[in-house]
Amino acid sequence: MKPSMFAAVLLSIAALGAAPFAGAESVPANPPQPEFGAYKDWRVIGISHRLDKKLVRVILGNDIAIQAARSGSTKSWPDGTILAKVGWKESSHPNWPQAVVPGEFAGAEAMVKDSKKYAQTGGWGFGHWVADRLEMHDQEKSATCFACHTPMKDADYVYTVPAIK
Repeated sequence: MKPSMFAAVLLSIAALGAAPFAGAESVPANPPQPEFGAYKDWRVIGISHRLDKKLVRVILGNDIAIQAARSGSTKSWPDGTILAKVGWKESSHPNWPQAVVPGEFAGAEAMVKDSKKYAQTGGWGFGHWVADRLEMHDQEKSATCFACHTPMKDADYVYTVPAIK
């Protein structure tokens, strides 16, 4: 990883603040609709910087996801896992132009693991947070999301490489 990318990653995490990730809630296999921003209390699983879309993203997980990542049980994430991908448009740090930092909020998406309910899409449901709820995509939109994730079949359709152990 280039030093500038590493710095961008560190600045992204710092911008989020460590305190919101201190606690997390357990979510059952059929999760209730979380309030808007519930993911903000989850912990960081990984980070990414999409060069093609110029997005800085943090991947957060509920307790089930965190436990799976720490135990190395991600070849098949357990039912009840929820991964939140929170993104910002990339921006330059005002006092350090070489650093890429989060800019304007771009959105929060989700992957919910329920191997029975979402069997047609590899056991994953896809959605995003709107106002006060997690809105799951319909079958057609989920199929589009799933098509992008098919290259990751051997990693249970998840691109995220957990940064925690």
